[in-house]
Amino acid sequence: MGDVLMTTPALRALKELPQRPTLALLTSPAGADAARLVPELDEVLAWDAPWMKATAAPDPGGDRAFVDRLGARGFDAAVVFTVYSQSPWPAALLAHLAGIPRRLAHGRENPYHLLTDWVPEREPEAGVRHEVRRQLDLVAAVGARTRDERLSLRIPPGARRRMRAALRARGVDADAPFVLLHPGASAPSRRYPRFGEVCERLAACGWPAVVARDARDPAPPHAPPGAAALELASLGELAALVSLASVLVANNSGPAHVAAAIGTPVVVLYALTNPQHTPWRVPSEVLFHPVPCGFCYKSRCVAGHHACLSGVSPAEVVAAVERRLAAPYAVPEETPCVALP
Repeated sequence: MGDVLMTTPALRALKELPQRPTLALLTSPAGADAARLVPELDEVLAWDAPWMKATAAPDPGGDRAFVDRLGARGFDAAVVFTVYSQSPWPAALLAHLAGIPRRLAHGRENPYHLLTDWVPEREPEAGVRHEVRRQLDLVAAVGARTRDERLSLRIPPGARRRMRAALRARGVDADAPFVLLHPGASAPSRRYPRFGEVCERLAACGWPAVVARDARDPAPPHAPPGAAALELASLGELAALVSLASVLVANNSGPAHVAAAIGTPVVVLYALTNPQHTPWRVPSEVLFHPVPCGFCYKSRCVAGHHACLSGVSPAEVVAAVERRLAAPYAVPEETPCVALP
């Protein structure tokens, strides 16, 4: 979800080219949920690519059929969006085999004929860019630029109405300030373990709190006394709920980027798995505890202590929430990556 949303400014830049191209995004089935709410996209193609963390069993025959299907579409160009730790070559080869005539990507090795437009990979040796800036720089290499560098996400019709009703049923006034907490994250290394204590402190301070979870999470939403619990059936419902909240408290995961796209201030419990996924161009507080093993790029804490998150106290989280609630709304021009002291 987050990678799709952080690509939306680059998609807008492509959409604003003089040719006004039709844009289709090839993504994983999980990413497709977010892509269908991106206004810049005309089409979403979902595929369990064999070089990704696929949910389907290996199917070489199906993969060959997908290459043929892609080739039959007659696409004029392909842009491969990656972070520097990912290889662009499988997707570039897919586009090449599908006969797509122009192919753009960052790449560390000389691609020869695999790419027609090659942007040499300079990260991390020359510094690490925010993922949004990286993708904007990539499409700028072929002349695609935009003045509007915000993330984008469309809230489906009726979603706000449903979320207002759900809040009302739980005794929460959607027109009054409330704090939304989303404790979920796809990777265990990015899950802050003290959300319950944060809820209790918010309640003690008099702030209405709502705890939300995706319906597909294995654990149902649980909220301490004084907080409401909501189970969300879709990304559209999450976007609607985030739009109603005064501030979101979340891990460095998809909901934080939803808040950035919607414009809701966010307090992020930022596991130091990587530095380049901070909330883009939205009022935010990024909380973490410095550790020597920072920027590990691991889905699980291999050190076993989870100190980059557990070292952040609930009192610090509540203080950050109160700063966000009290501060004037101001959008930063550029969002930096996380830097360790």
